[in-house]
Amino acid sequence: MNKTLFNLLVFICFTTICKAQDFPFGRFTVDEMNQKTYPLDTSAHAFVLQEFGATRIDASDDGIKTYFKYHVRIKILDSKAFDKGTVTLAFYDDADTHDDIIDIKGATTYMDDNGSVKVAQLDASKIFTTTENKYWKQKKFALPNIRSGCIIEYTYTKVLQGFYRFPSWEFQDDIPKAYSEYQVHIPAFWTYNAMIRGALKLTKSKSEVEHECFSSRGSKCDCSFLSYGMADIPAFITEDYMTSSKNFLSAVYFNLEEWTNPYTGVKNKVTKDWKDIDYNLKHSEYFGSQIKKDLLKNYIAPVIAGKTDEMAKAVAIYSYIQKTIKWNSMYSRGSDGVRKALDSHTGNIADINLALVAALNSAGIKTEAVLLSTRQNGLINRLYPVESEFDYIIAKANIGDQSYLLDATDPMLPFGMLPLKCLNDQGRVMSLDKPSYWIDLVATQKKNTTSNLDLTLQPNGKLKGTISTYYTGYDAYEKRKAIKKFNTVDEYIENLDEKLGKVKILKSEILNLDSLNSPLGEKLEVEIDVFGSMNHDRFSFNPMLFDRYVSNPFKLAERSYPVDWGMPSNKRYILNMHLPDGYVIESSPQAVSIGLPNRGGQYLTDFTREGNNFTYSNVIQFNKSIYFPEEYPYLKELYNKIIASEKADIVFTKKK
Repeated sequence: MNKTLFNLLVFICFTTICKAQDFPFGRFTVDEMNQKTYPLDTSAHAFVLQEFGATRIDASDDGIKTYFKYHVRIKILDSKAFDKGTVTLAFYDDADTHDDIIDIKGATTYMDDNGSVKVAQLDASKIFTTTENKYWKQKKFALPNIRSGCIIEYTYTKVLQGFYRFPSWEFQDDIPKAYSEYQVHIPAFWTYNAMIRGALKLTKSKSEVEHECFSSRGSKCDCSFLSYGMADIPAFITEDYMTSSKNFLSAVYFNLEEWTNPYTGVKNKVTKDWKDIDYNLKHSEYFGSQIKKDLLKNYIAPVIAGKTDEMAKAVAIYSYIQKTIKWNSMYSRGSDGVRKALDSHTGNIADINLALVAALNSAGIKTEAVLLSTRQNGLINRLYPVESEFDYIIAKANIGDQSYLLDATDPMLPFGMLPLKCLNDQGRVMSLDKPSYWIDLVATQKKNTTSNLDLTLQPNGKLKGTISTYYTGYDAYEKRKAIKKFNTVDEYIENLDEKLGKVKILKSEILNLDSLNSPLGEKLEVEIDVFGSMNHDRFSFNPMLFDRYVSNPFKLAERSYPVDWGMPSNKRYILNMHLPDGYVIESSPQAVSIGLPNRGGQYLTDFTREGNNFTYSNVIQFNKSIYFPEEYPYLKELYNKIIASEKADIVFTKKK
């Protein structure tokens, strides 16, 4: 049979079944067109009127495929939601796997200036396909005639090659939904584990049997027909300091457990125990073969020449891998060859960090690879081990009685520090000579910044003196990255001078910029125009000359997911100020001491004076990496008090 015709017949069969359950395209009511707000959330700028999805596994002449249909109607209430009319759909496409997105259809229903209802159809020529990288492409389109009060609608079908990547369904989004439904048709040849996540409850959950729904080359079977529905779904509002939103969204996910070949009857188990995954990784060319002992002995021999101490060897090898292989921005849990990466000086995450594991092992330092899922990728499902859920690899070097988690993909990362994206629950340690096991992924260092300002008020009304800031831990790492974005340190200082406004940098010095394991120092000799002139008898200024909090990062009435900083933090600010003779302090900020419950953190300020000199200090300290939802109100209130405290001015006057 002609390939195009065969695919068309499969698609027609699929869409016919779906349309029996789907809502009609282009239908609207007068009430919907006139609706000005969403009753359950009057702050919403848009909401989903109806959303429908359906997935079905079916056969084509080039193999088994998974067909996912999506259809949505969205009411746009005001201009802040106009971005909902611009749609980007990603699909996988590489040398071996060719997915596609077909049958895209869209329309905007709106009222013109005369109050008449009009419909603007999406022009097929305005649907664009772009290539993001060698693995991913995107279909992009913008629905026409978007305006306040309109209803936008679009539908498409995603065709996935194979059956391993069964589409999940997220009921929640950043706008509320009146109703959302997902239907799946799974032939009996395939068995999936369905998992419901999130705090919201389903309003519809139905399971039926479809008789002989699958037929291919004489093989037939029934299907499980599952329906999941949810009504009156609140928006999921993201806020700073969180891991992937998909950890908390109400959603349904599917993992393939086993399948039977429709044509041979051979059963294949997919969901395995960890011992099965261990065996596969240890004997794979892309993983186990890349970390064998002595694999890189010739590469690292000159790197560790003359070094007898294991730590010295490890630090030298870590630095060598950092400088030799540049990360190509690709995530992966498998390597095309660590020797190839070293020779070409470029590679993905696995190329670099498996090279690090192999190099350390070649130097006699017992090192294991650690599989993990980054914060953006989400948490790993512990019930059903699935190798593909991991998207990152790091190294675990065992030196003496200490273990060090290492990531050599960033040349700014000190030895023993992981980037924030890797601090996500737990990782799975893979060893060639023992079973794998879980390990906590926690920060070994804090964010730590101390700023000391020593300023003298000059006769011309300007403050002159020094600002000395020292960064350690993650603050030093982030500051180094910020400086290294510029071609030279001088360019960085010029940019800083421009950003500081009334501050003029007279002289500067950066300490330990390339000494990754030492504190980073920034010393500035400055002149600050605060008062304009001294032709006054009374002066006031805010002692928080820099980095004052003016808005609360926590704005939700309540937060259903944790505040996750990634690591504890400590920020200290100390201002020593010297006034000319003849001036006295009239009023000053009151000392503040506020603590979070269970020693979770504190905010402290102090003000002392002696003669014409005074010292103001400000300390913000968070002792935990993660604060749970029940602790959110305390964090929110703490920031409210910080903002109020940092508004207070110091007032001083001339003696009469």
